[in-house]
Amino acid sequence: MGTRLLLCDCLGSQTVDATAIGDATQLDPSKLYTNLCGTQAEAAAKAIEAGDVMIACVQESAFFEMLAEELGVEAPGFVDIRDRAGWSDQSAKAGPKQAALASEAALGLPAAKVVDVVSEGTCLIVGGGEAVFSAAAQLCDALAVTVLQTDTSDVPVDRRFDVVRGRVRNLNGALGQFEVRIDGFAQLLPGGRGAFGFSDPKDGAVSECDVVIDLTGEPAMVPAPHKREGYLRADPRQPAAVEALLAEAVQMVGTFEKPLYIALEPALCAHSRAEQTGCSKCLNICPTGAITSAGDHVAIDPMICAGCGACAALCPSGAIAYDAPPVSAVFRRLDALSSTYRKAGGTAPRLLVHDADHGTEMIGLAARFGRGLPADVIPFAMDSLAAFGHAEMMAALSCGFASVDVLLAPRTERDTPEHEAMLANALSGGGRVQVIDMVDPDALSDHLYGGAAPKPVASPSLPIGTRRQVARVAAKAMMPEAEILPLPQNAPYGAVLVDTDACTLCLSCVSLCPSGALGDNPDLPQLLFQEDACLQCGICATICPETAITLEPRMNLTDAAFSQVVLNEEEPFACIECGSLFGVKSTIEKISEKLAGKHSMFATSDAAKMIQMCDNCRIQAQYHSQNNPFSLGEPRIPRTTDDYLSDSPYSKRKDH
Repeated sequence: MGTRLLLCDCLGSQTVDATAIGDATQLDPSKLYTNLCGTQAEAAAKAIEAGDVMIACVQESAFFEMLAEELGVEAPGFVDIRDRAGWSDQSAKAGPKQAALASEAALGLPAAKVVDVVSEGTCLIVGGGEAVFSAAAQLCDALAVTVLQTDTSDVPVDRRFDVVRGRVRNLNGALGQFEVRIDGFAQLLPGGRGAFGFSDPKDGAVSECDVVIDLTGEPAMVPAPHKREGYLRADPRQPAAVEALLAEAVQMVGTFEKPLYIALEPALCAHSRAEQTGCSKCLNICPTGAITSAGDHVAIDPMICAGCGACAALCPSGAIAYDAPPVSAVFRRLDALSSTYRKAGGTAPRLLVHDADHGTEMIGLAARFGRGLPADVIPFAMDSLAAFGHAEMMAALSCGFASVDVLLAPRTERDTPEHEAMLANALSGGGRVQVIDMVDPDALSDHLYGGAAPKPVASPSLPIGTRRQVARVAAKAMMPEAEILPLPQNAPYGAVLVDTDACTLCLSCVSLCPSGALGDNPDLPQLLFQEDACLQCGICATICPETAITLEPRMNLTDAAFSQVVLNEEEPFACIECGSLFGVKSTIEKISEKLAGKHSMFATSDAAKMIQMCDNCRIQAQYHSQNNPFSLGEPRIPRTTDDYLSDSPYSKRKDH
């Protein structure tokens, strides 16, 4: 983004505080223009040609980009201070917010990673009746069309497109790489007189295509169909919807950039150990089915992933991270907004998190036709609302925001934002984070104007580190006197509780703990636990043969969370031969009581004593015992030819 800022009051319809912007940011605001997109366009063109400029107008960004193209220079940056700050009943007090918005826009944020997706226009139309053939006839000149007829109605005598019959068993993939498995597959037989015939049906046929058009009128073939690129679905009884779908299909030919929304680190995943399932939060929440189990960890198909970000928000270990852009960029934006707002003279800002489509439109409509946003409410656009989890909410509160409101969009999955808001409230003392579900711009304005901002944190600061570290540091800043905070179920923080009467110190939980929160003492029979490292994945409770382990969701804010504590310990047993400590005394005694003199291997007193020996002494005792299992006995005497001949009943020798 540029360092020079062109300001415009949009025909005098808004108050722009150039002084506040200049004093609180690193930007150099221009004189205040009134019609940069019209009568003062020449001034805009000169500034664009000079370069290093940002224009405070998003509505007319296409016009200014056209100017840049005509001038042969790089397009300027843009920031919207009109809809989000200037058009408001409190516009006179919006100077700090305008400065904050300008500062955020000037940040140099990393671009999202992308991968090329190639679609050659191979299209499969699925359905029955006349609708599928009409659609095929319209698309066949632009796409390579095959109709999968799901009924037995008449087939038109039209060889511009292929026709097969069958039913879709399952559909996998996305734009450019769909795989379709078909049962009852029958190919059209183009020869002969009269109506076309079909081959005998067969199950399990597999086909590939770039685009799938579903005109069956039945439930979608894939989860979250509106998020699956390349999968187009419409009710065949609604001609207008079908026509719009066909127009969209024609555009799905070429090379497209697919953002890589998620970064996965399998080594950190706590999904499973030893075929025992632990954490499955990402699998349960993924709306598109892009996440699958892959042994001890999960796998993510980047082509199917729609970038909702819910998996990253819920992942307890950090194995899954939202990467478009990374969470560090979100933290930088929050810090820039809060610090600049305070520097410009504002106090107790409130954060309004919204998506880039529905939320932006709601704010724009409220500004143009209603009261707009209050001067202390700073909008924060996210490509994915679900990716704004409890760690991001806590970071916002820690860096100086008094409250956080998350405005849901009509297609936003509610589960993740609501769960994360509940967790953030538990970590911050409650009442600071709220999920809003509104579709009326005026109702949104009334809600925000009616809200009273709580007192923000006394010493704002932006915590750094992993999402777990940020959440902990922020909770400590919000609740400096608290020690242990109870958390809702399924929280990624907590303690492991052990029933010491049931625990036998088998340590199976230690061997399978994916985060190392559970440990042992190599010198003593002890079960150790470090609370800060616990992910609450539940593998320890699942694997425990004595069902002695339970989980307690909580956040321990004391330094004790970073130290190992003893959950269970017993007196060790001393080897009766060498005196070295091994095993657990109570366990050795129970085994001796049950096996000595009662089991064939320990029938004698000498054999029974081996139970009370360490590994080294037990091997020595077995080797020197009368029934040495390592003894191979006397060596076998090899037989000679004479032996075989003498033993044979057919031998002709007479000397035997």
